[in-house]
Amino acid sequence: MTTIARALPSLPHWETPPADLSGAIREIKAALRARIEASGRSVDEVFAVVEDQVRSRVAEIRDLRERGEAVWPVIDYADIAAGTVPPEQVEAVRRRGCAVVRGHFERAQALLWDESIVHYVERNAFFENYRGPGDDFFGSVGSKPEIYPIYWSQAQMRARQSDRTARVQSFLNSFWKHESHGVRWFDPGRDALYPDRIRRRPEGADSAGLGTHSDPGTLDLWMTASYQRAFRHLFDGSVERYDPWDAAHRTSASQYPGSTMCSAFRTFQGWTALSDMAHDQGVLHTVPIPEAMAYLMLRPLLPDVPEDDMCGVTTNQVFPADPKWHSDLLDGLVGIPDVEAGDSVWWHCDMIHSVAPVADQRGWGNVMYIPAAPWCPRNEEYAASVRQAFLTGSSPTDFPAEHYERDWEGRFTYDQLNETGRRGMGFTGS
Repeated sequence: MTTIARALPSLPHWETPPADLSGAIREIKAALRARIEASGRSVDEVFAVVEDQVRSRVAEIRDLRERGEAVWPVIDYADIAAGTVPPEQVEAVRRRGCAVVRGHFERAQALLWDESIVHYVERNAFFENYRGPGDDFFGSVGSKPEIYPIYWSQAQMRARQSDRTARVQSFLNSFWKHESHGVRWFDPGRDALYPDRIRRRPEGADSAGLGTHSDPGTLDLWMTASYQRAFRHLFDGSVERYDPWDAAHRTSASQYPGSTMCSAFRTFQGWTALSDMAHDQGVLHTVPIPEAMAYLMLRPLLPDVPEDDMCGVTTNQVFPADPKWHSDLLDGLVGIPDVEAGDSVWWHCDMIHSVAPVADQRGWGNVMYIPAAPWCPRNEEYAASVRQAFLTGSSPTDFPAEHYERDWEGRFTYDQLNETGRRGMGFTGS
């Protein structure tokens, strides 16, 4: 593509949420359109490049489904540990942006961890003291929670600091370009221990699931200087160069504060199964197209979207994927295959995903959320608050301040950390 010689217009940016959201949306949309047009291309032309790519990928996914073939790549942990993942599987993960890792942990170990979590919460009278969901992002099932605001159990911490988890995270981090422009954006071999919650959905449960959404941020993705640089190719006339696997500028960016924010940079979101789950029992679905973020970012600039609307994206709510604006993408939504306890499930941090509804669920649906969050400036900064939360048994600052575990017996403690755990929390250096 011809190099753009002319200087492109600068973009306004807001490092904290603007007081006048409607006005700021109008301003940034006008500036982004002007920047694209100054490159010599129209908004329609740039969007058409992305739209054609997305439609091609969706057609490919649809064909696989119709032939009964797997869409989600499935990789054996043993191959990751041995460095023998077949090239075609590596390419499938890069193309789909997601993977199931079979045998990440032994099934018996995962089932023991699941049982230990029950003992942990019952021993500390969690259900008697449960005050209801601390946020409205996840719902409850019956009179007991589905999402447990528990972070420091033996099971969670032993899984987070496991060498097996570190190997899987390093493998996943390797898909990203972590050095460019003379900057090392993150360390692919060292992960931050990002503490998250547990899901335990009981047999026979009815669950409404979660609608299609994406988690990398909200209006900050268009409005902050770091993300404007991260998504630069979408708005400077070089859309063909956009790479969803390029970490440049993401690892120093931060999200607008709110109930849905994630202070960490995650290469992949993920969870580890603590029970066997069939593919039709309210499981995770994704649109396995890493490049789809380009569609989400450019779609609000088209003329059918109101000038003060970013296709429903605002602050303090998840980034929605809505059939009204994103129907081309949602045609590619596909669920995970059957998984067993001990398998882990991973998806690119930008990826559109949902949890399917289920009625009278067969079997339990239990997971612990463990992402890949490589060591970088953004994650090192968050690690300071993680250390404090860990030492006091508090809820991490990205989550509601519920603090159930402060006085709990059996909580994982500092003396139980191994070297991976100490490095992952920043208690020791590299």
